[in-house]
Amino acid sequence: MNIGVFCNIVTIVSAILLVLLVLLQQRGASLGAGMGGSGELYTERRGLEKSIFNVTIVVALVFILSILSTLIIG
Repeated sequence: MNIGVFCNIVTIVSAILLVLLVLLQQRGASLGAGMGGSGELYTERRGLEKSIFNVTIVVALVFILSILSTLIIG
């Protein structure tokens, strides 16, 4: 297996994981909060929500790096 195929596989897997992780994240507020209906504008992530957020950032970086490496290599 050459490096181009490996980069493509990493890109596909990280894209699927990124979509799933974004969908798993809880929304901080409803649509009414954006219009001034809620006083909680800034909330602190705790526990599992913080872990999912951090993993999402790592997977996004892997996704970006895999795309860049695919463009550079092949």
